[in-house]
Amino acid sequence: MSAEHRSDIKKVRNEIWDFYRELKRYKVEPCAKKAEQLSQRFDDIFMKKTSYQTLNQQLKRLHKHKSSLLRVLERPEIPIHTNGSENDLREHVKRRKVSGGTRSDLGRRCRDTFSSLRKTCQKQNLSFWAFLNDRLSLKNTIPLLGDFVLQGSRTTTTY
Repeated sequence: MSAEHRSDIKKVRNEIWDFYRELKRYKVEPCAKKAEQLSQRFDDIFMKKTSYQTLNQQLKRLHKHKSSLLRVLERPEIPIHTNGSENDLREHVKRRKVSGGTRSDLGRRCRDTFSSLRKTCQKQNLSFWAFLNDRLSLKNTIPLLGDFVLQGSRTTTTY
């Protein structure tokens, strides 16, 4: 790789990070004019030609996914990254590697169910153990998790 190629990569990388920061600002204050500007800027970045053919191919490949990559322009409430989804899966993958998996379909379903319950409680600022004890004791003083999710509740109430 030549010095010119490295320079092209650095320049494009900086443009992409600047563009990402602009998308984050757009989410806070969306407007149609800014959406159009960002869409055009996306084209400017991902349709450019550099001296490095491999970089050009990658930019072209990413440009083909423009509609999904810029969905935030239509729906600013959605995340512009997948870190939340990746974090949800990361724990599951680590546990599976350590334990070697489950021995039965029932074991897998139990693991997946409890993992999902724990993650949902965590996202709703609710103690998983308090929720589990509430259900096992049949007290049912804690509302259904579905109710928390539907309300978009982010209360700090501790049960």
